[in-house]
Amino acid sequence: MPRKSTRLTFAVLASGAGVFSMLQSLIAPALPTVQQALHTSQSTATWVMTAYLLSASVFTPILGRVGDLIGKKRTLVAVLLTVTAGCLLAALAPTIGVLIVARVVQGVGGALFPLSFGIIRDEFAPGQVSGSISNLSAVIAAGGGVGMVAAGPIVSALDYRWLFWIPVAIVAVTTLIALRYVPESPNRAAGKVHWTGAVLLSGWLVALLLPLSQAGTWGWTSARVIALFAVAVVLFALWLLAEARSRTPLIDLRIMRLPAVWTTNAAALLFGAGMYAIWSFLPGFVQTPRSAGYGFGASVTASGLLMLPMLIAMFFSGVLSGRLEPVLGAKRLLIAGAAFGALACGFLALWHEEQWQVAFVAGVFGFGIGLAFASMANLIVGSVPAEQTGAATGMNANVRTIGGSIGAAVTSVLVTGRLQPSGLPYASGYTHGFALLALLCLAAALAALLVPVQRTGRSIGTPARAGNTATHPEPEAATPVARG
Repeated sequence: MPRKSTRLTFAVLASGAGVFSMLQSLIAPALPTVQQALHTSQSTATWVMTAYLLSASVFTPILGRVGDLIGKKRTLVAVLLTVTAGCLLAALAPTIGVLIVARVVQGVGGALFPLSFGIIRDEFAPGQVSGSISNLSAVIAAGGGVGMVAAGPIVSALDYRWLFWIPVAIVAVTTLIALRYVPESPNRAAGKVHWTGAVLLSGWLVALLLPLSQAGTWGWTSARVIALFAVAVVLFALWLLAEARSRTPLIDLRIMRLPAVWTTNAAALLFGAGMYAIWSFLPGFVQTPRSAGYGFGASVTASGLLMLPMLIAMFFSGVLSGRLEPVLGAKRLLIAGAAFGALACGFLALWHEEQWQVAFVAGVFGFGIGLAFASMANLIVGSVPAEQTGAATGMNANVRTIGGSIGAAVTSVLVTGRLQPSGLPYASGYTHGFALLALLCLAAALAALLVPVQRTGRSIGTPARAGNTATHPEPEAATPVARG
């Protein structure tokens, strides 16, 4: 049973995770302003995003595992302090180099997602876990939308540095409340951090994500891109070998092979490809001058407002998912979320001549994001032992990020592969890109169909065993996890 106010604990977790999610997208619309203010090139300014992506990818699963081992509250407070320091450094950064370093520090906050899910599982009553995870997922999903919507008004009214000053205040207060009121989780994993696994995991993630994010600048056939992909393959193989041989692996591969886990991760990879690419390219589409034959010439603020239906729908469907999950099951909600994403991207490929059409499609896609985020988290949490929650949910978040990088990179090839004399993409590039994203989301829905149907009999709050959790839940609890 909970030992402290679960409402206060949830507020702390939602504040931290929501701010981190917001930081993912908040700076993207302001990159041209940052480039001009810090007197740097466009290619250098993109490292403000790349550094954050790489850092979050490395620290999310590693610190999720550290939390499982030494205590989730202790790790949560340390991560919140680090994010506060990173935001403060970014707000004061005198050069682009310092800002990039600050973004690396902020990326540590990726661990807030798995730590928060783990604390909910440990501290909340079993009947509250599924709904609370859905609500937190709604906040996380909406946080990215808030970043897209709020960036323009903040930069216009104040300055781009306030994109970091505001999170400094929020995260600092959140840290103090967490230190005082969030209880330390009782569930601890045995063993210690497998540092060899951590180094190899970091290595193959960086070697994979760096060329995906920079291939547009370096060239897909450049020596750097090809060499890094080769290094990623080698390091990934070495990581698998090291984890399989370790008595205390960083990521327990037996957990990753559970049918409910690997199928959910497969859906996360494909859906992440569609989701992050939409976030990356839809604002650029609406900001394109009408002289290009498409687009609306919208300002950063106006393009953010066109994304507002996505933000509202994400939050609404995420909260709704917590109410529907006990009735429909997380599997069906994941299928529905991916299907809504496919429907939205399909409409967008054919139906984007008016601003209201884009706003409507954004709302449909946001509804799918909210359902998918919540159901993925519930499927993973409900399928792994309590002491593996941080590592497993951290890897799920990472798989989604890897999918997003792949989706954004491939979409970029389609959109920018052929340019008009003015330097702007042709409309067909966006049309083909949106069609590809529809296929990726459809593939995510098909992958979700493979998620095994769990027999009723165990609540998400009840620990599971690594060897048989996907099809043989514990008998003593009463709430279904992912009924098909």
